[in-house]
Amino acid sequence: MLKDRINIGMMGLGTVGSAVVRVVTGNRESIERKAGARLAISKVLVRDLAKPRRVSLPPGTLTQDPDDILANPGIDLVLELMGGLNPAREYIVRALESGRPVVTANKEVMATSGHDVFEAARAGGTGVHFEASVAGAIPIIGPLKQSLAANRITEIRGILNGTCNYILSRMREKSDEMGAALRAAQEMGYAEADPSDDIMGHDTARKLAILASIAFGSRVTPSHIYTEGITGVAQEDMLYGDELGWTLRLLGITRCEGGSLEARVHPAFLPRNHPLSAVHGAYNAICVVGDASGEVMFHGQGAGGLPTASSVVADVIEAVQNLRRGSTGVGCTCHRSRPVKNMEDVITRYYVRVEVEDRPGVLAQVAGVFGGESISLQSVIQKRTIDHLAEIVFVTHRAREANIRRASSQIERLPFVSALRSLIRVEA
Repeated sequence: MLKDRINIGMMGLGTVGSAVVRVVTGNRESIERKAGARLAISKVLVRDLAKPRRVSLPPGTLTQDPDDILANPGIDLVLELMGGLNPAREYIVRALESGRPVVTANKEVMATSGHDVFEAARAGGTGVHFEASVAGAIPIIGPLKQSLAANRITEIRGILNGTCNYILSRMREKSDEMGAALRAAQEMGYAEADPSDDIMGHDTARKLAILASIAFGSRVTPSHIYTEGITGVAQEDMLYGDELGWTLRLLGITRCEGGSLEARVHPAFLPRNHPLSAVHGAYNAICVVGDASGEVMFHGQGAGGLPTASSVVADVIEAVQNLRRGSTGVGCTCHRSRPVKNMEDVITRYYVRVEVEDRPGVLAQVAGVFGGESISLQSVIQKRTIDHLAEIVFVTHRAREANIRRASSQIERLPFVSALRSLIRVEA
């Protein structure tokens, strides 16, 4: 389809949509030279025509009717930048089934309904591009599908949520408690008024589902992923982590071992010299291990209007190039089905912080519970004593999650235990 002008229908004109308009307008000459055609944002779907906009568009561009894009034969390419599952999923599928390529930043749709989206693309003989659905400006979808395609990927570990990384960085660097760090993130614009998707780990799980599906060629959805947020992290854990030479991060981790997959999201301590420990503030980073490449790391701004628009417009350029040469690009990479391990079968190290009565024999009895579950202890720290209560930190060697859960349950029921304050995994 050798057209000199590509008409784009854009759905959504919020932070990302407005940034896309600014990038296309500001870098038009370079973008159109790379795409091989002139680009025109011909229609933009919005909820409220009267709302003040951050960008200026020609009269008649805005519409409240999705059919002005989806049923318009003059639209060559559709950008979905609305977010959320519905009606975005419906609009993406309709556009693809009609033969129009789609560029989307929608991690929720791609993580939960990726199979349906790719089936619609196959039926329509076109392609879907979703680089911006994971980690903003950081190129990771393309490298997994193309640059690292010669590798057998064995592991991905990443900081995939800038809000959580900012909060944990601030707790360590400013000695803030969780609530104060969250308020600071909201004031900086890194966290929404309702930050639950971020701090409960759901945003990270969606992104990890997308990465795992591509890396291992097997469909992974958020429902497969053990997900734990950062709400239980306390300032005391930061202090102990410093003493032990560790940094705390919310990680998305996925591995392929023996034909099965591991996929989990949770706070984790990392050695201070690990590359991910050096990622501060609202930045994201992803470490990928391939059998030929070794470990490679991608680092940059993982959210925000302009960083996300960078990936969106790059996808637009690729989609236009594909249109002009009659190609659909790399389609669905999920060609096999691999089971995802139950979290109870995962093996790692653990940090356990317990508050107990300060009297003789207590430490030995708690340690005995670990021993009874075949959990070997690497170190024990007992430092703080307040109101006849002692705080003990146990660091284990590698142990099975099921064993640590049974031991934790038994410890909590011991009569001299006031509380099991923290259980955090340790990733060496």
